[in-house]
Amino acid sequence: MKRIDKINYYLDIAETILERGTCLRKNYGAIIVKNDEIISTGYTGAPRGRKNCIDLGYCVKKKILPDVHHGGYDACRSVHAEQNAMLSSSRRDMIGASLYLVGIRKDSNEYEKGASPCQMCRKLIINSGIKDVYIRIDKEHYSVINVSDWINDDDLLKGKISY
Repeated sequence: MKRIDKINYYLDIAETILERGTCLRKNYGAIIVKNDEIISTGYTGAPRGRKNCIDLGYCVKKKILPDVHHGGYDACRSVHAEQNAMLSSSRRDMIGASLYLVGIRKDSNEYEKGASPCQMCRKLIINSGIKDVYIRIDKEHYSVINVSDWINDDDLLKGKISY
């Protein structure tokens, strides 16, 4: 058996974590790793104590904003996986760490194409001190984002909105 590389090892763990997600459209799993130690994990889900979409049996965002595909996050019940992972960690532990992120669509059970943290998550990742983000493309491939690129090339100033 071929030994898995370290990045895909962590991405596999993030993929397992996303199975706890409660979104009916797509679920993400995230882990924060520093010095080869998992600092925290997070998955997509409603805030603690609130009903999630799986329990309700419908997507609240889709019900309120049926024609909005990108955006409308205020109507979404879920806290993003990246946010939940960061909430479970101290900034001291996140400085210089890496975040591993995997997203899977519920309708097709395929990896989310072009997955990338939304603008709010990007701002939080920048402020957390995380240095890079690894995003799964498929079972063996991933993209790497150096967080300093989000600082130096601020796409919001160019009018670009991601995710």
